[in-house]
Amino acid sequence: MYRVGIDIGSAAAKVIVMPENGSGILYNLLMPTGWSSKETALNIKNWLEEKNVTSDNSHITATGYGRVSVPFADKVVTEITCHGRGAYYLNGKDCTVIDIGGQDTKIIAVKDGMVTNFIMNDKCSAGTGRFLEIMANTLGVTLTEIFDLAEKGSEVSISSMCTVFAESEVISLIGNGRPKEDIAWGVVNSIVNKVYTLSTKLNSDNDSFFLTGGFCESSYMCDQLGKKLKKAVNSNSMARYAGAVGAALSK
Repeated sequence: MYRVGIDIGSAAAKVIVMPENGSGILYNLLMPTGWSSKETALNIKNWLEEKNVTSDNSHITATGYGRVSVPFADKVVTEITCHGRGAYYLNGKDCTVIDIGGQDTKIIAVKDGMVTNFIMNDKCSAGTGRFLEIMANTLGVTLTEIFDLAEKGSEVSISSMCTVFAESEVISLIGNGRPKEDIAWGVVNSIVNKVYTLSTKLNSDNDSFFLTGGFCESSYMCDQLGKKLKKAVNSNSMARYAGAVGAALSK
């Protein structure tokens, strides 16, 4: 028997396959969610069947934005619970989770492996993956390149709390001849500030943070968040799968 966790987010879908005892990760899949969560779920089912993982020999749990679009799932679980459980598994200890998703940002306190509190910002795309994607497009660079540029930049302020107005600020800075490196620094710093503001509203006494989501492989983002939060911010290459890992473990 297998444990399967499917996390269909607003931007990307993640799948984790574990043995029944949850002792490790056998297979993992990352793919764009696309316009249809149902179509994505079908593609995931086909991929699982190629691995000989079926409804007959596995327990399948779905989570995330599109969790209700997985008709072959045995169970659906909220993403807060799954992200907390998955982050604890990947980090190996209690932590406060920073999950920067495509459309929302979540701060989740985990104690003794369980979610004790959380807060999220889902009313505006500012401070999310979508925000960074828009800014990167405006600068004509990729998401990876914007972090590389920011590391070489110097301080510049992007103060707007609205993505549309922040984009106007970026366009003005470009027009004024400000280097891309400085503008990239301002964009990343804007996200860091929004995460910091959100985290101050959460009552958590954990000594460290764990970054999940699409920015998990950016050491620069971890460093900048750590400086602002004045606590260690860790992550690893599998942290983007935290929701799927938590789903797989929720049997």
